[in-house]
Amino acid sequence: MAELGKKYCVYCLAEVSPLRFRCTECADIELCPECFSAGAEIGPHRRWHGYQLVDGGRFTLWGAEAEGGWSSREEQLLLDAIEQFGFGNWDDMAAHVGASRTPQEVMEHYVSMYIHGNLGKACIPDTIPNRVTDHTCPSGGPLSPSLTTPLPPLDISVAEQQQLGYMPLRDDYEIEYDQDAETLISGLSVNYDDDDVEIELKRAHVDMYVRKLKERQRRKNIARDYNLVPAFLGKDKKDKEKTPKRKITKEEKELRLKLRPLYQFMSCKEFEDFFENMHKERILRAKIRELQRYRRNGITKMEESAEYEAARHKREKRKENKNIASSKRGKEEGKEGEFAAIENLPGFELLSDREKVLCSSLNLSPARYVTVKTIIIKDHLQKRQGIPSKSRLPSYLDKVLKKRILNFLTESGWISRDAS
Repeated sequence: MAELGKKYCVYCLAEVSPLRFRCTECADIELCPECFSAGAEIGPHRRWHGYQLVDGGRFTLWGAEAEGGWSSREEQLLLDAIEQFGFGNWDDMAAHVGASRTPQEVMEHYVSMYIHGNLGKACIPDTIPNRVTDHTCPSGGPLSPSLTTPLPPLDISVAEQQQLGYMPLRDDYEIEYDQDAETLISGLSVNYDDDDVEIELKRAHVDMYVRKLKERQRRKNIARDYNLVPAFLGKDKKDKEKTPKRKITKEEKELRLKLRPLYQFMSCKEFEDFFENMHKERILRAKIRELQRYRRNGITKMEESAEYEAARHKREKRKENKNIASSKRGKEEGKEGEFAAIENLPGFELLSDREKVLCSSLNLSPARYVTVKTIIIKDHLQKRQGIPSKSRLPSYLDKVLKKRILNFLTESGWISRDAS
């Protein structure tokens, strides 16, 4: 007699309490998994009838020998939890499976059965074949890795980054070259009904965008190569002080400014080598001209050139001394000729150099100047002592002459400014 609470297969009479298949068209037809998979038919039941899977809660996917005795319901809850919470979130997965399972048990069961078990070995191959074809071109083509390989970030402070609008982690600037270049491809999309003309137009847009990206990268490379960012921030002056080089002449600076457009076609090292070679060329040309001058003067040996240079230096020194002496004589003669109109008049020897210049510029005789000077100083002293005095200046002294003489005496300190 069958035990109460147990279910049996109607075909082979095996116990099907853990898991059975129930026919949805025939009453009281329940089959075990083996008979159902073999297509067993009994009475009115046919193998193509609809069925319903009935789980008694005690069915195990891995067999009775599996550790932990996980039921099919727990397995289903575990798979739902791994999809919902993600691998590694074992606490939430254990709570989803049920209170009977700890996070450690959940982790061990999933790793042992689904990763290292037969199911994991069948689904996860040991070596994953690479089915991706590399279409990039290392020679700087449209898909060259150089377009996407970022440069190392600039070594600048946060304040300097804000000043430049520079983002070091992306090696980008807030304002790039051709800021609206992305509008070329922002609205592009590939449709199945596109004809050949539309596809070629979209490819042309992509090609234009790639060219603009290459131009951006080229400008960044030039800025790095020529240290334009430190130059903008004023750091290049400190570096030049640390590593002193030969002094650059004014002509070479002007030539560098003229040839600045060549920077974009040459690297910094090539450009510096170019100027260094030009400097060596100028030195060689000067040396050649010097040797040609020696030959014109009949010098054929380097030992004789030293004597020639010493003699030439002495000759130039004598010429320079003669020119200095002649210029001094000319100045003295010019100085004496400046006072030729008043030097023979009485009172000339009483005047200072500045007074001689004043009398010569005013066309005033020394005697008259001395008289006017005496009167003005005497009146000034009387006023300072509080003695009233009337101006006794001579009639030949007009207002212009009086003002010029008063200003001169004031600047020389003979009288105070309030008196003038």
